[in-house]
Amino acid sequence: MRILFSGDVAWNTGREALAIALPVIRREYGNFDFTLINCENAAHGKGMTDKIFSEFIALGVDAMTSGNHIWDKPMFFTTLDAETRVFRPANYPPSCPGRGHGIIERKGKKLGILNLEGQVFLPPIDSPFTCADTLIDELKSQGGENLPIFVDFHAEATSEKQAMGYWLDGRVSAVVGTHTHVQTADERIMPHGTAYISDAGMTGGHEGILGVSYESVMPKFIHGLPCKFEASESGAAFNGVIIEVDEVSGLAVKIERVQIDTGELSQ
Repeated sequence: MRILFSGDVAWNTGREALAIALPVIRREYGNFDFTLINCENAAHGKGMTDKIFSEFIALGVDAMTSGNHIWDKPMFFTTLDAETRVFRPANYPPSCPGRGHGIIERKGKKLGILNLEGQVFLPPIDSPFTCADTLIDELKSQGGENLPIFVDFHAEATSEKQAMGYWLDGRVSAVVGTHTHVQTADERIMPHGTAYISDAGMTGGHEGILGVSYESVMPKFIHGLPCKFEASESGAAFNGVIIEVDEVSGLAVKIERVQIDTGELSQ
């Protein structure tokens, strides 16, 4: 099984970069069984909309994970509740809209999805570790003991992300970090067969600060006053990972970082 995952797709620059990059990646690397993205920053940096959801589906995206910013557009809550192809972190209270785990299917193949959010430097929510234990068992009871499972761990601290990698090693196919928008160079197959990377990075404008223009961010750092963030429209690039999974064991055999400068491709 081959899985393509894009790190946080940020702002309109990220949506455009994704649309440019996906055909290029598919030509270069071949077809994928599942194409996944983190969508929480897709609508002007915060949240999602129905229109953008439809755009991503049209690009061939099979499922979308998210994080703390998925709550920033309340008009999307109805879609969160109704759609089985978009996920929010599972360790928010059950009363919150949407779902944090599930099984997606494509061409006869099944993939478990588990979306979690960290506790360090983020809003207080339930433990992602104990939540993972419960929901992995539930996914395997539905899809089989060796069901491939992809985990998006949306967290700030690399220590917490590494802890999750070791906690789930051998129980899931992949633990992929999101949220920081900076791709890390620590991709590896862990001792018991789980693919891991602390952060898949960001698909968006990289000549700025985490997808936001330098000019709009600096007043906050210099003066400490609120300011309006604007998208970085330069340095557009795709960041993500390709993961290969042995479908017999449900464990990973390869993880590869992907970086594509889509600004050059569009010229």
